[in-house]
Amino acid sequence: MTNYKARKSNLKELLAKNGMDLESLERNTNIPQTQLNDYLSKKVMNLNTAMTISKELNCRIEDLYIWSSEEKEA
Repeated sequence: MTNYKARKSNLKELLAKNGMDLESLERNTNIPQTQLNDYLSKKVMNLNTAMTISKELNCRIEDLYIWSSEEKEA
């Protein structure tokens, strides 16, 4: 069994790729910019927020982070 952990936010890169800034993302998603700033660092967003942001940035939820994996015995 493999366990995954979000290690680093990929939000800054995805915003740049889409030609957006935090103000645009806030305006289009109604997620406060202070909360979005938290996601630029290490804070992991909940599933509802991740889905909202991924749809706005035209990416998959898992693209929002850089992941690490670890094998665990069942």
